[in-house]
Amino acid sequence: MADLEAVARVCHEANRAWQRATGDPVPSPPWDEAPAWQRDSAIDGVKRAQAGATAEQLHDAWCDFKRADGWTYGDAEDPELKTHPHLVPYAELPEEQHRRDALFAAIVVALS
Repeated sequence: MADLEAVARVCHEANRAWQRATGDPVPSPPWDEAPAWQRDSAIDGVKRAQAGATAEQLHDAWCDFKRADGWTYGDAEDPELKTHPHLVPYAELPEEQHRRDALFAAIVVALS
């Protein structure tokens, strides 16, 4: 079994690849350049996925994590303003985001 940070790193980099493939205008920086809050969020997601969280539960926990750090819904992702368009209930996300959350969970299962 890979260690927690190693799994989070793979998930983060897979998310970056997903962002580039889907034309995300604000792709995440590489793991080693990512701010601590972003790495902490990935590690939290890995812990939850290892405990059996569904893609929807992972999204809900991500929203809670973001809101606890002062983020709110906004039409665009803006780390300075702490706004993000995915701070909505899971059912309101586009299918593309459902698949991205499922990918995160699948990576955790494969590496754990």
